[in-house]
Amino acid sequence: MVRLPLSPAELERGRRLGALLRRARGERSILDVALDAGVSPETLRKIETGRIATPSFATIAAVASVVRLSLDALWDEVHPEADRVAPGRATHPVHEESPRR
Repeated sequence: MVRLPLSPAELERGRRLGALLRRARGERSILDVALDAGVSPETLRKIETGRIATPSFATIAAVASVVRLSLDALWDEVHPEADRVAPGRATHPVHEESPRR
């Protein structure tokens, strides 16, 4: 499967995510946080520098937990108001069945 290139918006969100995790890590070393989160230090380094702009949810959840960052706070920082979808609205078209005749 060929992976499509990331959009500029996705790259920017990746940079914001990395910067947020770096700030949340504070004085702790990459090694300590990575080991506690169960990821490699190189993976965490790449996320923090924006080289992995779309890490897996499990990876982000693990790192966020270790640095005591709620997923809600992470979402709010990484997705600015313009990126958000109103509650209850689908982010993609929903297939509706045609009425039966």
